[in-house]
Amino acid sequence: MDWIKKLLGGKDQPITSDTPAAPATREPVVPIATVQIPPSEPGTLYQDQILRKAWAEDLLVQAGVPVNKHLPCIESQAEITLRPVREVADRLLALAIVAVKGEGLEHDIVIQLADDRQAWDLFTPKETAFIRDPAPSEHDRVQFVWRYEAAWVLLWALDPMSEPLSYPDAICDVPLLAQTVRDTPDLAARGMQSANNILNEADLIYRCHWAVRQASIDGTEPPAGLDPGVVMERHYALNWLIGYMDQDWDEVSTDT
Repeated sequence: MDWIKKLLGGKDQPITSDTPAAPATREPVVPIATVQIPPSEPGTLYQDQILRKAWAEDLLVQAGVPVNKHLPCIESQAEITLRPVREVADRLLALAIVAVKGEGLEHDIVIQLADDRQAWDLFTPKETAFIRDPAPSEHDRVQFVWRYEAAWVLLWALDPMSEPLSYPDAICDVPLLAQTVRDTPDLAARGMQSANNILNEADLIYRCHWAVRQASIDGTEPPAGLDPGVVMERHYALNWLIGYMDQDWDEVSTDT
């Protein structure tokens, strides 16, 4: 399956705010978030929520990922405030540093790196403790090396011209991530992906994460090649980007 093509709905006909939702018999397209005036009745859904849920479910069915139709819609574009671009760039830098330490970079070099990039104020309390620990446990190293996957999401979010995230069945391109963070003077310079694009990814990964967790409960392999670690970290980063429950990084929930 050409995951990128399906996520874009094909490149021959660019998506615009006037693009109608595709009929069920045609290839799915990225739902367009047409934000309406907030309804007066509590609990009423916005149109973009309904479109996005249907689009994500259809895409996952085609990929062979089980779908739980009872999962709710995620937030509407009208209900969220994305993290500021500078905050996202700072978080990306912090994640890259903790991940490279998790991978095994020597303690003294990591400390020097944090000094050189003036990153100490960017770390969360848990990250600071890990960075300052000259001999962290193997468990902690493994936990933090997975942050490459969260950092990959933020790197994508900081490039408004990039294509959608790939199908979450393999780890990210760590050398490219590290090189980009190292060689980019201002990670915030290019701006951000749109709220619509970020919500599309958030809805999709939310439903992927349910499928992975259900497989674990059932004692079966993750469906359709999904990588549980990649799915988890993407869900974490995307929930943070959309300000889910207004939680700080160390406290982000990945409910399914």
